Amino acid sequence: MKPAMIIGIVLIVLGIAGVAFQGITYTTREKVVDFGGLEVTAETRKEVPIPLIAGGAALVGGIVVVIIASKQKA
Repeated sequence: MKPAMIIGIVLIVLGIAGVAFQGITYTTREKVVDFGGLEVTAETRKEVPIPLIAGGAALVGGIVVVIIASKQKA
């Protein structure tokens, strides 16, 4: 399989994931109080948004790369 074809397929998969999920959510823990034997932690939920246009652009770009790679001679 051609490297361009693989890159196109990866872009298509990432584009579909970007459109479907529209963001990545993760949880962080940080120490709020550390006083002798007392330790208090807090969990904070954070989100990294993925714009819909970015997912769509990756999807369309991947399709274009796959089409171009399939039309080229080996």
